[in-house]
Amino acid sequence: MNKKTPLLALVSLALSAGLLSACGSSESSPAAQPSTDNKNVHFLYNFSTSSLDPHVDSSYVPLRAGITETLVRLDEENLTVAPWLAESWESEDGQHWTIDLRDDVTFQNGKPMTGESVKASLERALEENVAIQNALKIDTIEAEGDKLEITTTQPFPEFASELVNPNTAIIDVSEPDIVNKPIGTGPFKLTSFTPGSKLELDRYDEYWDGASPLDSITFSFNEDANARTLALKSGQVDIVYRPEVESLESLKAMDGMKVESTSTFRVHQLTMNMQRESMKDLNVRRALDALIDRQGIVDTILLGYGEAAIGPFLPSLPFAPTYTDTATESGADVAVKYLGEAGYTQQNGVMTKDGKPLQLTLLTYSARADLPLIAQVFQSDAKKIGIDVQIRQIDTPEDYMASNRDWDIATYSNLTAPRGDAGYYLNATYHPKGALNFSGSEDPELTKIIDELNLTVAPEKRAELAEKAANYVHDNVLNSFVLHPGTIVAYNGKKIKNWVTTRSEYYMITNKLDVM
Repeated sequence: MNKKTPLLALVSLALSAGLLSACGSSESSPAAQPSTDNKNVHFLYNFSTSSLDPHVDSSYVPLRAGITETLVRLDEENLTVAPWLAESWESEDGQHWTIDLRDDVTFQNGKPMTGESVKASLERALEENVAIQNALKIDTIEAEGDKLEITTTQPFPEFASELVNPNTAIIDVSEPDIVNKPIGTGPFKLTSFTPGSKLELDRYDEYWDGASPLDSITFSFNEDANARTLALKSGQVDIVYRPEVESLESLKAMDGMKVESTSTFRVHQLTMNMQRESMKDLNVRRALDALIDRQGIVDTILLGYGEAAIGPFLPSLPFAPTYTDTATESGADVAVKYLGEAGYTQQNGVMTKDGKPLQLTLLTYSARADLPLIAQVFQSDAKKIGIDVQIRQIDTPEDYMASNRDWDIATYSNLTAPRGDAGYYLNATYHPKGALNFSGSEDPELTKIIDELNLTVAPEKRAELAEKAANYVHDNVLNSFVLHPGTIVAYNGKKIKNWVTTRSEYYMITNKLDVM
């Protein structure tokens, strides 16, 4: 494997130009916070967005930037949901829910958050986002004062945990421009938005949980990991999400620079398009899975900042299966064996069946810098046994894979337990109505397991069903799982105070963030 594979050719220079204009002194130590009337933090993120509509924005920027909040949030230490805009919630049958809202919350335009305004926000989310319809399963919503009465279409014990989803964020839907200037309840209100470039935010003084000690936030985007690193080194930004992995040692060597890494609920996977003829063959999928050098990729591309994956869930999670040694058999010889069982033979170095070579189109995208490198490693290993893999770069994977079927496999990165439960990933990725079911999987047996999980309350039984579903996915290679990456954040430790790197990747800009 070659970790020196050029990646910068994939990067848009237009995105990086603004943040690289003053990087001549990139190796200097970060400066302490200068005296200023405006306490500002500049945060640089790895995904851009052209819309701030929190009900449809797949990059979740409004919540991450501190503009919006949800009714409940994830308690990452205990893997449970905790109150946020809702004080409490209860249901005796899992279908009829009562939610008590906080009575001291105002929107950033000064209007009070009421049961009616929350009802209107949730109804807009259901109308605008089919995935939210499928996830929440809401039949009716009634509001009275600071109380909501919600009935789901079926008993749904995990309903409350689905309200962690950033696409359920509560906004004032009476505002005229939700795409460019949503009005939420968070600690920072938007003052300007340049699509694909940055947000400027000011402190909301009437924030219900206490006004931020900061005056403002600049939330910028750059999909080039090298550019993000250089912007931090030069002092143009204060916090960088996912700096270039190969730059971490040089960052750590800088006086005052902090580099944090934490395990997350994320997995990098190889998504299989089950609607393509070659991919319908289980032995072909097994062969491709066997070609993945998981530990080698972790060691060379992530430089050890991650762990090899067998299934979608971190092994430490209570619903993650314990796989046997035979579950991880891999290598070129294993791949050739499975392809032979699928009817393929090597002819003049080309893997062929019925006179046709095995050719695959592999999608990848550069916003996660390690994914194109994983694609290139896979392409190289496949070539060694006669498989022609053509790599195609795309910009927005969710949009492309949902709308096009002209691909065979794709590198994709997915949060698998962002609500602290297996139900989110299994429903989204493998249920026929799942928002992230890009493989086109429609397996009645697996759907039955997921449907049963959705109706189950007891944690032990839920864990058992989740493990059963994960084993089914593994045994049938409905997707291949490569690694669990660590989330890496670097920041100027001489300036930044109270930054927290979360496992869910949801909560970034908070009212606790401060400067020295």
